[in-house]
Amino acid sequence: MTAVLLHAWRHPRAAGAEGRCIGRTDLAVDPRRARRLAHQIRAHARRHGLPHIVVTSPLQRCRAVGQRLARWGWQHRIDPALAELDFGSWDGCAWAAVPRAAFDAWCADFADHPPGGGEPVAALLRRVQGFDPADARLVVTHGGWLSAALWLRDGAGAPPDSAHWPPAPAHGRRIALVLPTGAR
Repeated sequence: MTAVLLHAWRHPRAAGAEGRCIGRTDLAVDPRRARRLAHQIRAHARRHGLPHIVVTSPLQRCRAVGQRLARWGWQHRIDPALAELDFGSWDGCAWAAVPRAAFDAWCADFADHPPGGGEPVAALLRRVQGFDPADARLVVTHGGWLSAALWLRDGAGAPPDSAHWPPAPAHGRRIALVLPTGAR
């Protein structure tokens, strides 16, 4: 098994996301923001001699960046493994509307309790661990996915807990991750 350096960006800020629990809710992103991030990725790839292949989440706030790069001759792949955490019935709701007891139950059993009946953090961690970029080195994904990747990178194998969960990088920001490739 070998390892690769993966350059992972958080998608641009989506329209209508402020104050809301946004997981699988498929919000649009301003085309100018998608273009701006695509320019950043293209410049980064050029500067570092990386292949012109980008893998994105299927959600349009990531996919729009990949589609912009594809217009410039890049190969764009979509991988559901890069999708955001599924918040179930909370998804799309204002955070203030999530019952405090339900939120506290999730925080108390952060790894295994499915928020809103959606996807437990442990399942997100498995998706991140199972992601194989193949020959791609550039991805556009979500804050939750990136936080999970940071936990796997820096958490020293400890079970995830809400008090120590890494904050998501800012929209449009890049983190570097070393991922194993090949047989898992």
